[in-house]
Amino acid sequence: MDRTSTPVPAATTLALVATGAALVAVCSQLAVPVGSVGVPVTLQTFAVLLVGLALGPVRGAAALGLYLLVGAVGFPVFALGSGGLGVITGPTAGYLLSFPLAAFAAGAVRQSLARMRWSAVGTVAGALLGIVLVYAFGIPVLAWRADLAIGTAAASNVVFILPELAKVILAVAGAFAVQRAFPVLAARRRLATS
Repeated sequence: MDRTSTPVPAATTLALVATGAALVAVCSQLAVPVGSVGVPVTLQTFAVLLVGLALGPVRGAAALGLYLLVGAVGFPVFALGSGGLGVITGPTAGYLLSFPLAAFAAGAVRQSLARMRWSAVGTVAGALLGIVLVYAFGIPVLAWRADLAIGTAAASNVVFILPELAKVILAVAGAFAVQRAFPVLAARRRLATS
């Protein structure tokens, strides 16, 4: 750790985590149901990726953990204004439960490659890994909870490919915009992992 730098205050970390969780909650409300199993197209995954990329792996995962906790206790923060344990045990459980891991992975890849001066590559790679993890967990749980063959569950997700790629692009652009607007955030993120 750089001895001339000050540690990140706990209040700042809490505020960033709460803000990240709130962003995901707001983006979850912008949803359009698609297909027969009702998995909606939302801006959730955009927010998950942006939070992980902007806040870093630990704070990003914490923000998504907070989001899941708030939704699990019944607040209507999940897609289409839903909340409660029924949502995180239903067909979309795998997608939701993957969010902390996806944010962690996106932030970790970005940080690792940024240290090697590959910030742009790291940001794109982190976002892509994050979205792959969401579907790697989401599809099998969807198949299980909706009583579908894994191939059928995977095929039902094809409609999401283009929207997800658009959200990856938006999250990458958003991460760079956040970094430009709040350069101290990037510095604090580096300090938090030193």
